[in-house]
Amino acid sequence: MAVRAVRGATQLEEDVRDHMLERVAEMVTDVMTSNGLEVDDFISVIFTATSDLVSEFPAYAARRLGFGEIPLLCARELEIGGSMPRVVRMMAHVETDLPRGDITHVYLHGAAALRKDLTRVRSVPDESDSSNG
Repeated sequence: MAVRAVRGATQLEEDVRDHMLERVAEMVTDVMTSNGLEVDDFISVIFTATSDLVSEFPAYAARRLGFGEIPLLCARELEIGGSMPRVVRMMAHVETDLPRGDITHVYLHGAAALRKDLTRVRSVPDESDSSNG
């Protein structure tokens, strides 16, 4: 069994607590499903949020999914001019038999545009994003 890192990101439509919890839970669940992971496979998770998100800690959504014994950390994303607003990112360290090249990183909603350079990405844009090219 190897230790691997898996990334995820999602964009919120607005900074509302229930919306934050829903989008982060969706991202964490999608990372798990896409990589055949269970909660016990996680070693730790780092969440970052852009400075325009203040309604809730992203880690709380993971706690509600059963991550009570997994070390979780929330931090601020760097404020770079022109960067995408209302984004929560995660980097999880997991134990898995998957080779590094088979790890699927998950980018949801507006964040689907962030990492088109990765080879194994599950991107799920918002419906309105798909008409923009």
